[in-house]
Amino acid sequence: MSGELIEDEMLPSLRQLAKDLKISVLTTTRAYNELEQEGFITSRQGKGFFVMSSGSDLIREQLIRDVELNLTRAIQSAGRAAMTNDEIISLLRLLLEVEND
Repeated sequence: MSGELIEDEMLPSLRQLAKDLKISVLTTTRAYNELEQEGFITSRQGKGFFVMSSGSDLIREQLIRDVELNLTRAIQSAGRAAMTNDEIISLLRLLLEVEND
């Protein structure tokens, strides 16, 4: 999601990754399977695992869930600070303006 890996970049094989990290192949298999289920990587039969496009629907959904979680935390913090909805919205607009400049 950070862009550190390039779309369609081939990942190390399960065995190579396990060897490099000095961990079980079973552990790397579980990790790759979880990443595939979450839509971050894809497997190609006989070729290996590859980084998914950052535009994939599954990655977008994961990013939206992250935004929702952070906004929920911000709303809870704002409630503890006794901020009104208008104050929260004004602050969000200000932060968006700063970010877009």
